[in-house]
Amino acid sequence: MYKDLKVYQSAMDLCVIIYELTRRLPYEERYGLVPQMRRCAVSVPSNIAEGAGRRSFREQVRFYYIARGSLAELETQLELCLRLGYICEQSMINTKQTYQLLNGLIRSTNLRTTNSE
Repeated sequence: MYKDLKVYQSAMDLCVIIYELTRRLPYEERYGLVPQMRRCAVSVPSNIAEGAGRRSFREQVRFYYIARGSLAELETQLELCLRLGYICEQSMINTKQTYQLLNGLIRSTNLRTTNSE
């Protein structure tokens, strides 16, 4: 089950962190960075779950790549927040961990795709 995947759990933890972090952003960001960051954060575990629910490894990895794209987008927004002085460098650690786990899942799924052909 996808809920047992360490990368899924890490992505869900990241969502909680992003929701807490965005709650503390300046009021003027409520229509800018806040909803965009939350959408990206939710997209990561959602696409991991959707990919895990697919029948073929090829379909699975496609959704994992979408999750990775959302994570890269979120990292960009966090970097902007860092440059604007809204957050500290420590706030970006969870994205790096999730990124590494997701890359591992993509690699292992790609290997299964190759072996099943």
